Amino acid sequence: MTDVRRLAPAHGLAHRLEPLVRQLYPDAVDEVVDALLGLAEAWRERLGPTRQPRPDERTAYLITYGDSFRRAGETPLHTLAGVLSEHIGDAISDVHLLPIYPWTSDDGFGVVDHREVNPGLGTWDDVADLGEQYALALDFVANHVSSSSPWFQAWLARDPRYAGYFLDPSADFDVSQVVRPRTTPLVHEYARPDGTVARAWTTFGADQVDIDPSTPAVLLDLTDILLGYLARGATTVRLDAIGYLWKQSGTSCIHLPQTHAVIRLWRILVDELAPGTLLLTETNVPHADNITYFGDGDDEAHMVYQFALPPLVLHSFVTGDATALAAWAAGVGAVSETATWFNFLASHDGIGLRPTEGLLTDADRDRLVERTLARGGRVSMAKRPDGSEGVYELNTNFLDALVDPADADPDSSAVQRGLAAHAILLSLIGVPAIYLHSLFGSEQDHDGVQETNIARRINREVLDADELREALRVEGRRSGMLRGIREMLAVRRETESFSPFATQSVDHVDDRVLIVRRAAGTPDEVVAVINVSAESVAVPSLRGRDLLSGETSEGLTLPPFGYVWLVPEG
Repeated sequence: MTDVRRLAPAHGLAHRLEPLVRQLYPDAVDEVVDALLGLAEAWRERLGPTRQPRPDERTAYLITYGDSFRRAGETPLHTLAGVLSEHIGDAISDVHLLPIYPWTSDDGFGVVDHREVNPGLGTWDDVADLGEQYALALDFVANHVSSSSPWFQAWLARDPRYAGYFLDPSADFDVSQVVRPRTTPLVHEYARPDGTVARAWTTFGADQVDIDPSTPAVLLDLTDILLGYLARGATTVRLDAIGYLWKQSGTSCIHLPQTHAVIRLWRILVDELAPGTLLLTETNVPHADNITYFGDGDDEAHMVYQFALPPLVLHSFVTGDATALAAWAAGVGAVSETATWFNFLASHDGIGLRPTEGLLTDADRDRLVERTLARGGRVSMAKRPDGSEGVYELNTNFLDALVDPADADPDSSAVQRGLAAHAILLSLIGVPAIYLHSLFGSEQDHDGVQETNIARRINREVLDADELREALRVEGRRSGMLRGIREMLAVRRETESFSPFATQSVDHVDDRVLIVRRAAGTPDEVVAVINVSAESVAVPSLRGRDLLSGETSEGLTLPPFGYVWLVPEG
């Protein structure tokens, strides 16, 4: 058999892959490198030369499920494309499709088959049609599969092809330091066809069984899936829950060196085969751990979620004080010429509190919990290594959480505060991502929670496309949020200072105001000023023309929850 490594230059792909493979599989280096090169060559012809350029000020993601919108007689993916075309147009550039694959639990994240589209959503042709309008981000649930998946069922049946695909920790496997995002058991039991019982590692619950990439065949299968997504048109791939990928006795089993090595390996392949395609890591953890997924800035993720941003923004509006947010933002700067931040406020998940460790006090977090509960939300718990439980995330609609429970007009307040919060999102260094229920001004879906007993369903309502159209024709929460965010996105697209790679600095003038300078000190400098309080705030030192309103100020005074993007003049 031809050694495909001989086809590569000495300092080519094999040379770059070998050290990482040696770190992962020291006893099978040549075998695994050859297999990876074979995959690369097999997919290279199908990928083609044209890819998305790196993100810029025109880049903005919409986060959505494939069936977030429904219309009788249409596949949900087709309906989604129609809703986006009708109501959003070019206001956003990229669509992040949450898992579109056959699934059995967790609203898509208990994946049965990573390579197929859920027939209830549509087909790969529907995905391709959406890709004609927008750049596509696809979810890669690499850490686990559904307990109903062919992989797991074959493993239970002792199929030798799938030996080693799942982890049955031995009695001497030390799990005392394992970090958990859930309170469910770490290991579950499953019946084998022969009547015996198997045990398997389950970070997220009984129906989401962790795969074991310490078996080389698992890495090769995962890599094949990843490259297949690129061939299906993905220009961004989100690596879901990637921090938990590798397990090792006596460790936390999160953020292990082997996990980082796998991401670096995938980065090499993506940059080689589809330059311009972006890897996005999803690690809902403290900020210091989260940013390690940039690696050296050029060798791991192209983008990392800003998980600290949602709770810090919410804290600012709950307290009317932007101090903690400003202090954190002051330490956030450019990463490299190839990597940047993925900024968001709301998503299909809740608002994680672990990222606030070291940024907010226990009292601050308690206040966020109180606000969430007072507004009808819920909280989800996680188990600590010592066996105790702590709040993992707030389950709420972000707009509803912003509103004071005593507010006499909550819908108007949701729009006012929601637009100010999104002015922060769209001002900060990085790429903005907007959740569809924020963009369309949705409320909390209490019926969904009650019907399923799934707390996260509170912010996952499925919208009737025709009812949405009617709601957007009248003044209200939905039309107000959509119009306001679209106006900001239109200005942002034309302002190079909002490039994800432009510099950022933060001023402090008043605790109630966040002041962010983009492209600071250059002729193109833009000063974003956002009032997070219910009081008018004067900032007489700031003068200039507001890009949003076109008005010129000789001494800025912001109304409650007001915001401007100033271009200094004179």
